[in-house]
Amino acid sequence: MIETDILIAGGGIAGMSAAARFAADGHRIMIVDPAPADIGEGTDLRTTAFLQPGIETLKKAGVWDAIKPTGAELRVMRIVDAGGNELAPRETADFDGAETTQGFFGWNVSNKAARVSLMAKLETLSNVDFRFSTTVTGFTGTARYGEATLSGGETVRAKLVVAADGRNSSLREFAGIKHRRWAYDQSALVFVVTHDKPHDNISTEIHRTGGPLTLVPMPDLDGKPCSSVVWMTPADRARQLYNMDDATLSAEITHDTMSMFGPLTVASPRAIWPMISQVPSRLISARLALVAEAAHVVPPIGAQGLNMSLHDIETLADLMAKAKLKGDDIGATTLLKSYERKQLPKTLARVGGIDLLNRASMFEPRTLRDLRYAGLTAINRIGPLRKLAIKVGVGK
Repeated sequence: MIETDILIAGGGIAGMSAAARFAADGHRIMIVDPAPADIGEGTDLRTTAFLQPGIETLKKAGVWDAIKPTGAELRVMRIVDAGGNELAPRETADFDGAETTQGFFGWNVSNKAARVSLMAKLETLSNVDFRFSTTVTGFTGTARYGEATLSGGETVRAKLVVAADGRNSSLREFAGIKHRRWAYDQSALVFVVTHDKPHDNISTEIHRTGGPLTLVPMPDLDGKPCSSVVWMTPADRARQLYNMDDATLSAEITHDTMSMFGPLTVASPRAIWPMISQVPSRLISARLALVAEAAHVVPPIGAQGLNMSLHDIETLADLMAKAKLKGDDIGATTLLKSYERKQLPKTLARVGGIDLLNRASMFEPRTLRDLRYAGLTAINRIGPLRKLAIKVGVGK
């Protein structure tokens, strides 16, 4: 029998962030993940854009200073509508980080660098026990503790169990929490490019049909300006792009970005994911809280996914810190209900909003594309709408 304060299932970026954040408040943590201990250097150059609220959580976790030097600042969010008859920009909206209180929107970091920094931090913490190649095979919540069985045969009793085990969460299923999932006839193709023109720390999102094509600043690669690409497009088209050789894909993305960056050169392997959205009916059960993709899945628009996850973690950390200060139970039903009251309405609203934005980005008919163009023009040129867009852009 192993006893701990918090058991976290899932050792991805969200799970490790949760472990570091909760450990910073003095909780004893066990974190388990099915992956082996050696994550390897690999060639994965995919990235995550950390927005300001998420950065604050990582600062409290004591890991941001290690992550920050590996990334690039997101100073401007640029949205380009190219939905006219010709493939050309017809409205460009620049939302400048100078219009925010912190002077920037966020920081784009490679997933590999974030994982390495988080893992290095957890290795220094005496109150964190990281078990690799381990899964939760059963869970029961009681009035006193959450009891989980592990794939190695151990039983863990924790005051709170946190499900950060992804969109197909086993813990969510063990707790009998239902979820709703819907798919789009759309996939995201992800890879890295280099280009001749500097990105000037501008994240560029291009809208025509099928979904946004986004280039996010990265640090230079081999002395050349570099950006990560998230290309959302109908599933058949995404598969065609995925199967192209590097030279053909480079020419294709140069064409679809209208040479805004000059010639683009594919500089990494590519990956492809079918697009879905997903929400659960509840975020809690006895001694259990859902966070990250166990709690919400959204298309990669506006860098919301992981930043929503960090917001889950910060809300839970704040509630537990207050409970600990008063000597209360960090896994009590009252605390978990408070977490759900705070997070579930925000989760449903954010998932619904991103769903609408994604459907708008997929518009094929000219009349609907013109409607999207009119909406972007209004947001760009009407002061209150612009301020609201900037507030959403920083993750608030």
